[in-house]
Amino acid sequence: MTTLPHDPALKLVLGSGSPRRLELLAQLGVTPSDVRPPDIDEDVRKGELPRDYVKRIAAKKVAAVSAADDEVVLCADTTVAVGRRIMGKPADAAEAAAFLNLMSGRRHKVITALAVKRGDKVWTKDVQSTVAMKRLSDAEIASYIASDDWQGKAGGYAIQGPAGAFIPWINGSYTGIVGLPLTETAGLLTAAGLTLYGGRA
Repeated sequence: MTTLPHDPALKLVLGSGSPRRLELLAQLGVTPSDVRPPDIDEDVRKGELPRDYVKRIAAKKVAAVSAADDEVVLCADTTVAVGRRIMGKPADAAEAAAFLNLMSGRRHKVITALAVKRGDKVWTKDVQSTVAMKRLSDAEIASYIASDDWQGKAGGYAIQGPAGAFIPWINGSYTGIVGLPLTETAGLLTAAGLTLYGGRA
């Protein structure tokens, strides 16, 4: 991976409106100078595999964010998959409940793809984690749906919210499941020349 020299004057632009990604970035001691969520078509192509899908969308997002020479752009995309089936953000409560019923008592994959851009250089990485969900009762699903915590969440749940009680086991990156794998994000931002942890280059 090509690494550019660190430049303390560089600014970070987060190409995502996710408050969770903003909170995770803060753990790296980084506060974006701007948040610019791109408006792109996120439809799944026919026959597209989950990992290929998130990598394509993250790359498409970072390409759609305009940036100055002194700005580094970070974009990410997260999807949940049961086998080859991609489960994005549910359109309504009924779809969220259907997602939970499908994952109940089974393992699924959570894949987050990262794309970082500085000038004409782009760095990418994807992280796949396996998540086990306990068998859910109808009452548990109904109660969770009523909480509205499923809204705007890939797969219809968030591990860092009430649904964390449904997850007895994971194999992979917890922060990747939340939506921004910190080890890999730090590596890409460092490669792009950004200084992390509030330090100086």
